[in-house]
Amino acid sequence: MNLSSLFKIAIKALKINKIRAFLTMLGIIIGVASVIAMLAIGEGSKESIKTQISSMGSNMITIRPGAGMQGGVRMDVSSMQTLTLKDLESIQKKAVLVENTSPLVNGTGQAIRGSKNWPTTLYGATPNYLKVRVLEVEDGTMFTEQDIKESAKVVVIGKTIVENLFKSNENPIGATIRFNKIPFKIIGVLSEKGENTFGQDQDDIILAPYTSVQKRVLASTYLQSIVTSSKSEDDAMAAVEEISKILRENHKLENVEDDFNVFSQQELIKMFSSTSEMMTLLLVAIAGISLLIGGIGIMNIMYISVKERTREIGLRMAVGGTGRNILMQFLAEAVIISIAGGIIGVTLGLISTVFIASVLNWPTSVTMFSILISFAVCAITGIFFGWYPARKAAALDPINALRYE
Repeated sequence: MNLSSLFKIAIKALKINKIRAFLTMLGIIIGVASVIAMLAIGEGSKESIKTQISSMGSNMITIRPGAGMQGGVRMDVSSMQTLTLKDLESIQKKAVLVENTSPLVNGTGQAIRGSKNWPTTLYGATPNYLKVRVLEVEDGTMFTEQDIKESAKVVVIGKTIVENLFKSNENPIGATIRFNKIPFKIIGVLSEKGENTFGQDQDDIILAPYTSVQKRVLASTYLQSIVTSSKSEDDAMAAVEEISKILRENHKLENVEDDFNVFSQQELIKMFSSTSEMMTLLLVAIAGISLLIGGIGIMNIMYISVKERTREIGLRMAVGGTGRNILMQFLAEAVIISIAGGIIGVTLGLISTVFIASVLNWPTSVTMFSILISFAVCAITGIFFGWYPARKAAALDPINALRYE
């Protein structure tokens, strides 16, 4: 019996019980659609996380004092004061894999203008901070190195500050706002960035010379952090090692733990991607249960089919059909059910991802891998769960099969 005749007979047999065949497919359809949708959500989430973290500065490296928290217990304030301008200068001079280094200090408080006020954070940095964080001045100018030397009371503000302290058509450039009673003149407005991966509003920001924040707001000479950027994403991890080595020499740390922390955006991306992948695998495993149930359904239906068609099997054997012919016929029926269910399931899965993306606004990304793996699983399911019933049919004795009522 050739392959074409084999599938024609199998399709004809399935048409006799259309509803039963469709209900058998249902488990496969739901399983395949679920696997594709779950993989699409997982891949979409991973890409979204990577994009959003990269938008904060894909090459960014952050250095922070490392004694702030240890074992979940807050350490002494003095142990947090481990970063100084000397460390900043050493990184700028000695680190060959980094560029655009900036100190960073900040204080929280109320930004006030007239009768309006807004709780926000004042960040002290240098002009290089814009390059590290991939920020742009949309209107006005950025403060200069001269402003830093003079501890000038000038600021560059984000869109959220503009929206909450100024009228819709009012130009904030040249206006004065107070931060914790200290007046600052607005010299620039940053371009809009939106929320980051952690739900933080990146436009709720006030930038000032770090010397101004240290002297007028914090009354401290220590740095709360240092931000820099590696020359490329590929250099990020090597740059982290380079910075760590420089700081250990500066702090004279021998045979003791670091009193600072250095981490890159690539580490954040890797961490969140790993979490996303684990969640995706969990969701796919849950969806895969439907495929297992579908496979068991195929086995059950094939068993019933063998029982119902025992006399037919006997007749086929009596007219010259071999056990192999019977085996292939029933196996073909199981595979057709699986593949047909897989095609419908893939279509339903693709429609589901469009619905999820457009209606629920969840990030999705359908990959060819998810479609191919779904088809592969369908074929394996059909062969695996259809083999035993088909083998049992092929092993029937023709005389006993013909006598079967």
